[in-house]
Amino acid sequence: MATIKVACGIILNSDGKVFVCRRKPEKSMGGYWEFPGGKVEDNESYEACLKRELIEELDMDVKVREHFMTVLHDYGTFKVELISFLCEYQQSSYQLVDHDEFEWISVNSLIDKMLAPADVPIATMLASKT
Repeated sequence: MATIKVACGIILNSDGKVFVCRRKPEKSMGGYWEFPGGKVEDNESYEACLKRELIEELDMDVKVREHFMTVLHDYGTFKVELISFLCEYQQSSYQLVDHDEFEWISVNSLIDKMLAPADVPIATMLASKT
């Protein structure tokens, strides 16, 4: 079983809130909340992938700051390598393509969301650092 490489953003605004999105019900992992991002294409850096995906999915511009952590998760039918980056929010029209809802929430509220399993360790680590 191949591993899908996905870059995701831990997007923080000036109030210290973090951005999360809920996947549309008809999508893979529908109904789960996640840190937004997407699949890394061949010969694409993780940072470039993240910036591209955020523009495509949310019309969002961010400053990618630094790698936060990488999570390997086996969903049974596929495996994901989720590479997360701390990002600084710049601007967005919040155009939703793969998601049906978004929120800016406190880091400590992340545990109250039904996060995709691969996102849980990232949320836990983030909460432990605040």
